[in-house]
Amino acid sequence: MKHWMAAALLAAALPVFADGDVNAGAQKATTCLACHGAEGKSAVPLYPNLAGQHAPYLLHSLQAYKKGERSGGQAEVMKAFVAGLSDQDMEDLSAYYSSLKP
Repeated sequence: MKHWMAAALLAAALPVFADGDVNAGAQKATTCLACHGAEGKSAVPLYPNLAGQHAPYLLHSLQAYKKGERSGGQAEVMKAFVAGLSDQDMEDLSAYYSSLKP
């Protein structure tokens, strides 16, 4: 039971350990605007809203697209966009979108 609680507390603290820079992410998000909207809120139902999503989830998603672990839907489009992103770029974007109000 103690191990489970320690794991839960660590998971809750993950956003604190994020290395992303919100301001840098805002600058890097210009290529995301067309689909995900200026404030991370898409006007097109096909594209998900990113504003307010948890940073670890966003980072994991970007990494999965880059590794080719996601398919279907708009995965091929996303793979093209993330191909040139560094780990720091993905952390910055995740921090930025998680900082926005849903």
